[in-house]
Amino acid sequence: MEAKALARYIRISPQKARLVADLVRGKSVDHAINALRFLPKKGARLLKKVIESAVANASQNESIDVDTLYVKSIFIDGGPMLKRIMPRAQGRANRILKRTSHITVVLDEQ
Repeated sequence: MEAKALARYIRISPQKARLVADLVRGKSVDHAINALRFLPKKGARLLKKVIESAVANASQNESIDVDTLYVKSIFIDGGPMLKRIMPRAQGRANRILKRTSHITVVLDEQ
């Protein structure tokens, strides 16, 4: 039985979040949360919260034993971009894209 959690409109670039997601894909939940706890990246903190949410969904809604769960899949999609302007010389302007992410975690029993 699968358990799923979704976090949308997270203020981190999908490219940066995918670097962290590649580290825990396919690992057991205990190992994944422990690895993310000590990783000094912003994406690790955000991804840890989503995995913990998926574990809570599994235990509450699906009645799955938490000790047998592993990270079946993590995918990070790009969300809408906030468009900002940086003033430059001689009246010009550069566009700054502040990217957002949608993080989806799917857990399954081993």
